[in-house]
Amino acid sequence: MSVGGDTERASSGARWRDPKRYLWLYGLAIPLSPFLAYVLVQHFRLGVFWATGAIIIAVICPLIDALAKVDTSNPPDAAMKPLENDRYYRYCTYLYLPLQYAGFVFGCWLWVSQPMGGAEKFALAATLGIVGGVGINAAHELGHKRTSIERTLAKVALAQSFYGHFYVEHNHGHHIRVATPEDPATARFGEGYWRFLPRSVFGSLGSAVRYENARLKRRGLSWWNVRHNNVLGAWLMSTVLYAALIAVFGWSIAPWLVVQAALAIMFLEGANYIEHYGLLRRSRPGGGYERVAPEHSWNSNHVCSNVFLYNLQRHSDHHANPLRRYQTLRSMPDAPQLPAGYAVLILLSLVPPLWRRIMDHRLLEHYGRDLSRINIHPPKRDLLLARFSD
Repeated sequence: MSVGGDTERASSGARWRDPKRYLWLYGLAIPLSPFLAYVLVQHFRLGVFWATGAIIIAVICPLIDALAKVDTSNPPDAAMKPLENDRYYRYCTYLYLPLQYAGFVFGCWLWVSQPMGGAEKFALAATLGIVGGVGINAAHELGHKRTSIERTLAKVALAQSFYGHFYVEHNHGHHIRVATPEDPATARFGEGYWRFLPRSVFGSLGSAVRYENARLKRRGLSWWNVRHNNVLGAWLMSTVLYAALIAVFGWSIAPWLVVQAALAIMFLEGANYIEHYGLLRRSRPGGGYERVAPEHSWNSNHVCSNVFLYNLQRHSDHHANPLRRYQTLRSMPDAPQLPAGYAVLILLSLVPPLWRRIMDHRLLEHYGRDLSRINIHPPKRDLLLARFSD
């Protein structure tokens, strides 16, 4: 009986086909957006189209999410292994990188060759910032894998945004301390995005340096050993990249390189802000925290956002199975659900009163209004306790 059941399940897995298989290619519209911007500007003679990358993320993606049916489907268990091993999905992420850097170099050429005012140059920086920000997410997918090629590609993807230490901190810091007060990349209840941003940026940087320094000491290596230091090596890669671009296109692009990197980092940190807002793992009597569970990550099953972000919004399964590839990440009905995709919510987070209006009651309902279970921003603790305590 068991053998027959196993055979039937295997047959079911073999027959199953991923309905989103070719949708993942649409995510490449982001690294292609600098080229699309140029075509649109040339055709319509409107400088606003230099912001095409931002328009795709901030306008088109939310519209598709609003119109399309939310996707809660999961691959059957029998299909998980062949789906995980299907190299097509890896090539979708690999392809992002050459397109990312082709668009980055093209954008630098546009800054010096096209008649642009300051606002138009900023709009193009916003497009390149979106490319770099989603590139950080591609690096996130690649950096969790065990193959050396994927880990190397993760570092390359991070070079555009000068955020290479993310590779270290995310894997060895955030995934250990997630949904605790010790994690700089976990936003707290009552903490606005603009307060979270510097805490996450500088806290994550310090954490990456401390971890990498300790790792090198355990191996008897100096911090200044660039060959083995993942943080210094990443910064050196970015420095060489920026120096080469400035040497080719001139110093006039230098400020815009900084702007696009800052916007990419803000995009990433916007996602960080959303993913665990106010969520808290319980302390254990013997010290430490309970294991990470689905309830410790906000999730979203909005289709377009997930396609562009390689299923990042199925975040609970990612934390439960960080080595699992994006195409096999599962929707978890027991996880707290976001009212929209990341594209919308990152924009809402930029206006803290709007964010609080949309999210605070959802967080309170998730924990049954038990404030002892919520990760509260310390400066707001007394105010929030007075306001929401029954």
